[in-house]
Amino acid sequence: MIPRIKSFETNDNWKLTIVFDDGLCVSYDVKNDIDNIDDFKTLISDTNLWNMAQLDTSRTCIYWNDRIDLPSDILYEYGVPLSQNYK
Repeated sequence: MIPRIKSFETNDNWKLTIVFDDGLCVSYDVKNDIDNIDDFKTLISDTNLWNMAQLDTSRTCIYWNDRIDLPSDILYEYGVPLSQNYK
């Protein structure tokens, strides 16, 4: 089953805070993606783009443009669980 994102926010230092439908709340550091994936480098060169992140209609992907996105299963698996979980 693909995890669905309930809500998310962009934070300083290239981190996302994500709440999933099952209540899991994680922090995901996008800096590693920026360092290793060429398309993600645009997030640094275009400083306004970072805060323009959106959730797709299926709630299974956070994206910035048609070349920069993060699927929910990656965020769920590699995000660092936070102490607060939401139900």
